[in-house]
Amino acid sequence: MKTYGKVKTEFWFTETSGDEHVPLKWNSHYRSRVEYYCISKSCTLKIKDLRESDSAVYKFRFTTDRYNGKYTGEPGVTLSVTDPQVQVNSYSTSRLECHSRCHLPTSPSYVWYKNGQTIQAETLYFYSGHFDPADSFSCALRNHEEFPSPPVCGKGQSCNKVTYTERSICVFKGSSVNISCTYNSYGRIISKFWFSSDRRHQWQNPSQPEDLRKDSQYSGRVQVSHTETGRSTLTITDLRETDSAQYHFTFRTWSFEWTSSLPGTTLTVTDADLQVIVRRYYTSYELKCHSSCRLPLHSSYIWYKNGEKMRNQEEISISVYYSTDSYSCAVKGHEGFPSPSVCVRGQSCNTVTYTDRRICVFKGSSVNISSTYTSVGFITTKFWFRSDRRRQWQNPSQPEDLSKDSQYSGRVQVSHTETGRSTLTITDLRETDSAQYHFTFRTRDFEWTSSLPGTTLTVTALQVQAIRIIRRHESFTEAELKCHSSCSPDGHVAYVWFKNGKKISLEEMYYKDQFYPGDVVSCAFKGHEGFRSPLVYAPKVSVTVASASAEIVEGSSVNLSCTSDANPPANHTWDNKNQGLLSKKQQLVFSSIQSSDSGLYRCTAENELGRTTSEDILIDVKYPPKVPSVSVSPSAEIVEGSSVTLTCSSDSNPAANYTWYKENEDSPKASGQIFTITDFRPEHSGNYSCEAQNTRGRQNSTLHLTVLTSSIKSVAAGSVAAIILVVTFLSVFLFFRKKSSSRQPPGPRERPSKIAQLNVGPEYDTVQREPAEQQEDLVYTTVTFSKIQDDPLYSNVRTAQLSRDEEVDVDYTLVKSESATPRLSEGSEEDPSALYSTVNKNQRT
Repeated sequence: MKTYGKVKTEFWFTETSGDEHVPLKWNSHYRSRVEYYCISKSCTLKIKDLRESDSAVYKFRFTTDRYNGKYTGEPGVTLSVTDPQVQVNSYSTSRLECHSRCHLPTSPSYVWYKNGQTIQAETLYFYSGHFDPADSFSCALRNHEEFPSPPVCGKGQSCNKVTYTERSICVFKGSSVNISCTYNSYGRIISKFWFSSDRRHQWQNPSQPEDLRKDSQYSGRVQVSHTETGRSTLTITDLRETDSAQYHFTFRTWSFEWTSSLPGTTLTVTDADLQVIVRRYYTSYELKCHSSCRLPLHSSYIWYKNGEKMRNQEEISISVYYSTDSYSCAVKGHEGFPSPSVCVRGQSCNTVTYTDRRICVFKGSSVNISSTYTSVGFITTKFWFRSDRRRQWQNPSQPEDLSKDSQYSGRVQVSHTETGRSTLTITDLRETDSAQYHFTFRTRDFEWTSSLPGTTLTVTALQVQAIRIIRRHESFTEAELKCHSSCSPDGHVAYVWFKNGKKISLEEMYYKDQFYPGDVVSCAFKGHEGFRSPLVYAPKVSVTVASASAEIVEGSSVNLSCTSDANPPANHTWDNKNQGLLSKKQQLVFSSIQSSDSGLYRCTAENELGRTTSEDILIDVKYPPKVPSVSVSPSAEIVEGSSVTLTCSSDSNPAANYTWYKENEDSPKASGQIFTITDFRPEHSGNYSCEAQNTRGRQNSTLHLTVLTSSIKSVAAGSVAAIILVVTFLSVFLFFRKKSSSRQPPGPRERPSKIAQLNVGPEYDTVQREPAEQQEDLVYTTVTFSKIQDDPLYSNVRTAQLSRDEEVDVDYTLVKSESATPRLSEGSEEDPSALYSTVNKNQRT
């Protein structure tokens, strides 16, 4: 470097702004990555962390104290930045070589990978060995491991491998991104997913990656698609700066898992960080919208002139002529991140540039919002305002000074610490202060009424979130909590945790512990412990029962409500000890409750900090008695003089009272479930009814009792064969009757009838003495048949509602009395009256 005069400045540059050459150190794109070394008139430029966007022509310039002492080195140095572009070439079945299309340093060192894992002690450009068809290989230049070659199969084309479409992606905050890869497996894949190793502290096992879709930080923002065989695409929407990370794809087979140490795709999420680059031509200027982030192809742009949007200007570059106007640009869809305004010619134009586009602060603190401004004319007024407070202005189109707004009374100050800089200070910040703040100024012939965004302020209040349930125990829940805010304040932030009001010696964002019922937890920023987050705790449960009446009556509507005091809100379930889970809602509704619904119910409320179950709630459904069930003991036959017990039972709630009645008698015979007749006589025969009654209603059932004589008892002990004998007897009887009809006066005509229940009572006994020549006593006994009874003869108890009009014709049957002397002797003809022994009456004494 040859000089004339004393050197005043020396720098490297790539772009110009108007007539001025912009030093690299002033360019935000190179911020903290550029260093100059000038020794003995030899100047060296060092650029760290090279990017492809650094490809440019670099020139050196210096100025001296002489007139027009400005010098630029020509033609400059052309820098092309690319990745090493290494690739593996197979030269034999047992030898692989690593090559690069870039000119490499002498004797470079290499790193080799097998199935994504580093092969130790392999540093040469070639790798030899026995290759398995399932194995893939990759290589990289040492110290440039972030640019490995795509993996290749050592043998064949069906090995295990993953190849990422892009190694790095830069996108704007709030946008979406697609991260893709191709993959192949030697075996059948049983699972595949994307993950970020930066999130290993969230995994149950730090050495076992977990599906990104299960990570609460990405909840509702992640999708994975497989558009074709062997290709997977991870889509993340609503991108945040915290999403900046390296993303990997993995798959598993029954015998293999791709756990690569190779880099995945590095995602950088940033503000647009745009700037307008000015290039001067003979009669015009070219303005180019430049970003430090590699923008997607075919992006559209928005241009602003003096803060107002220009129409029909969507290209990355525009041409303007001599002007004192200022210009700014933004990427379409990201208007919230415009570039700073620049003057096309010189430094004299109307501009407002905000120091910060976004500021996040915590509730209760203070904030400084600053801007720099320039004006061509003399400024008459300047102030800060909020456009969303326009309803408070006298004229909605005319902004008003924020210091006059009652919401900010006593909390706002504006200072001008230096020429062209204004600072708005707001103290005792509230969440309602979250808004976009603008600065404006006026001259006699100009007003800055920019449509450009101002500074967006977010006032955040902390919130404790349960991000992972480690395990649930009967008495406690082990969980990991996070002290969360809607935005992240600048700089290193320390946290303070409180459990049951006591400070925990932990300053991290995450807190893991065992939490018991009754524990309460909160957090705060260190130094601002007075502004703690709301308490979080396990549920406290209460249950209410709503019914139309004081008592729960069958058929009525009943509503069981479960409420809980919990933070975070709890989920509710209802269960019954007999039926298990009934509902997953807060309310359990019976539109028409039945007696079968009676039982013990309980509600369980559960959130991330624990589970609480209510005490058992007894639902006691009241209902009238069902139709009573009546029975008699002994159940076989009732013999005159024996003891008879009648029993009545009915299903009811509340329990029923029982009353016994006998047909045609007004007064009750007895009360209680059991009615006993100790000495049963023929006059006790008849219909007995049992009435069951409670506060909800009454029901009754009737029982028919008939005394059985000793002769009937013998019939009851018979078998079906006896019935056959009766039929035989009828035939024989008809024969003898016909034979004797010529010498006996006609009597009541016999009719055959099916066997039925016998009613035997003394009031129906009619005794007539036949003429002396008959030489035997005859007794007529009434036998009554019920139309609705088909019981066999030996049945003596039946439930029926009998009345006299239910009886049919009365048949009179000739019966031999026990007082008569038997006339039959051994070998003599059988007396037909012997077949009626089942209805022979006992001799009364």
